[in-house]
Amino acid sequence: MSDHLPQTVRSDARENRARILEAARAVFGEQGLSAPMREVARHAEVGPATLYRHFPTKQALIAEAFAEQRRACHAAVRDALADPDAWHGFQSLIERICELHARSRGFADAFMAAFPQAMDFAADRERTLRAVTELARRAQESGRLRPGFVVDDLVLMLMAHRGLQDTPSGAALEASRRFAAYVIEAFRAAPEPEASAPLPPAPRLRLTHSPDRPRAGSRRG
Repeated sequence: MSDHLPQTVRSDARENRARILEAARAVFGEQGLSAPMREVARHAEVGPATLYRHFPTKQALIAEAFAEQRRACHAAVRDALADPDAWHGFQSLIERICELHARSRGFADAFMAAFPQAMDFAADRERTLRAVTELARRAQESGRLRPGFVVDDLVLMLMAHRGLQDTPSGAALEASRRFAAYVIEAFRAAPEPEASAPLPPAPRLRLTHSPDRPRAGSRRG
């Protein structure tokens, strides 16, 4: 029985670390990088001792949370390019990138604003866009991606997807998956009812109104 104990401990440690990093991206994305470590621990459902055992300082936690998200983004692009079915790879890229953004809730933007010298963000973005351009070229040659698509359309999609950062956390992921499904259909070269998967469930959402913007039909003064 003792032979299995170290493996179990390592597994628990990996799960705790993964939960902490996901919680860090969510908390820092919603509350900013000044959010306290205890809030990350609460969100991850671990004790402070467990949090500090993995990440002794907030700086270490923030840096690793961003590095892991960057690795996940690069992996999504790499896997999409390696897919022998370019259109399937293109779809999976949209789904994975949208999910990453929904889970991070603005963390990457907060990190880049706070640490502009951490890395060459522009060069990293250019490399990613070149890879996506190659993937889109293959998908268009297969006849599945609409011929008018340009990479800026994907940037436009991500800009629109940022609006989900204001969605309540419980519904953000569902909303992101439905959004991705609609975007994929918009990018498809021609309707394929028999090939289209059912849309993910629609989340229950309410429109929120900015405090400095009057609601429709209301008056000020």
